[in-house]
Amino acid sequence: MQIDLDLLYTWGAVAKKYKKNEIVFDEDEIANFYYQILDGSVRMFNSNDEGKEFTQGIFSAGDGFGEPPLFINETYPAKAITIQDSTIIKLSKDKFFKILDEYPSIQKYFLILLAQKIHAKARTSKEIINQKPEFRIIAFLNSYKKKSGHSSEKILIPYTRQEVANHTGLRVETVIRVFTKMKETNKVEIINHKIYY
Repeated sequence: MQIDLDLLYTWGAVAKKYKKNEIVFDEDEIANFYYQILDGSVRMFNSNDEGKEFTQGIFSAGDGFGEPPLFINETYPAKAITIQDSTIIKLSKDKFFKILDEYPSIQKYFLILLAQKIHAKARTSKEIINQKPEFRIIAFLNSYKKKSGHSSEKILIPYTRQEVANHTGLRVETVIRVFTKMKETNKVEIINHKIYY
């Protein structure tokens, strides 16, 4: 679910165009806005001093992102950057809260959404502490399939090996090696460098 666009515009939201690789907000920036993607996609991630990245989430058309810190007056825990040219709706925090007060169904939606995010983070933490790279990769692939609604059939995984590494906290060389082993044991198919799981 997304907040109805007419409702957002009525409450003063504005649509802003972003070029590919443009920063929407930085890690540790004060959270003052609700964001919802009209078109395009956004990646939220953390990086360390050595340039290693960990992807917290990828969001596409219709998705809102960066909401949790709005509720607790905190800074953003990750950087958000566009993956492609995007149009993103931006609504001030105070107007966002007024919408929640006036529309209990939207408030309930965000309660469920935040619970899902907490649950997903707990599962991700469990996967990260598991030291077996194949387990971490399979957990990521299963999570993607479940989210896309194709959990029972083999589908194309639209991520590069580097992106899988960013999501799992592994080195790209490890991801490549694990996919090669998984291909040998028929856990994945690799056709023209594309991964099917």
